[in-house]
Amino acid sequence: MERNLLKKMIRNCFIQYQHDFDSIPLSDVEYEKMAEEVKKMINLNQESDVHEAINDAVYEYLSKW
Repeated sequence: MERNLLKKMIRNCFIQYQHDFDSIPLSDVEYEKMAEEVKKMINLNQESDVHEAINDAVYEYLSKW
């Protein structure tokens, strides 16, 4: 999946968790790491939904924050 599309989908997921464009707590490096994590989740389970994998990654990030 294209990196920019994943980044946009991750950003939109953060917005669903009451963040706005200025308050998203990720740097570009962290976006890349989260996108790689999502790709790994999808590759491990071919039946998983992209949106579900992104939501899981963002929720995990926010729960540790």
